[in-house]
Amino acid sequence: MKVEIFHASKYGNGEKVVAYLQGVLLAKGHQATFGHVRDADPKGMPPADLYVFCAPTRIGKPIGKMRRFLKKAKLQEGTKYALIATHGEPVPNKKTGKMPSQEEIEKYQQNIPMMEALLNEKGAVKVADLKVFVSSEGMRGPLVEGWEKKVEEFAAKLG
Repeated sequence: MKVEIFHASKYGNGEKVVAYLQGVLLAKGHQATFGHVRDADPKGMPPADLYVFCAPTRIGKPIGKMRRFLKKAKLQEGTKYALIATHGEPVPNKKTGKMPSQEEIEKYQQNIPMMEALLNEKGAVKVADLKVFVSSEGMRGPLVEGWEKKVEEFAAKLG
């Protein structure tokens, strides 16, 4: 299987995730390459059996570079894709000490649904998605422990 992976990593967390994914896929005998959306032409996407798009979350949405890339992407109907979103780890409210409710968390985790909607408008077909959390220590990471296992499980769903 030929897999093209595109990320819009700002602080390197997404790039770390897709580099690891690429290694897992290569070890399984697949062809896999990854690159940043700023270096890719959305109207001239390289041929692939599967596309993976990875974007950080900014105020609950995919970062603007990824949204613009997906809006312009030329994909044939039926193209298979998978999504990865990096999110800040949910943390307790500083004033109350209470963890946010599931509803509050989902409000700030619209990254995958928004990317999915953009791709579904083009007739693309989702295969899998993955949320990877960034530690509450800061936007720059580190990634929350156990992320590698989640990526390996995600890779297994891809084929």
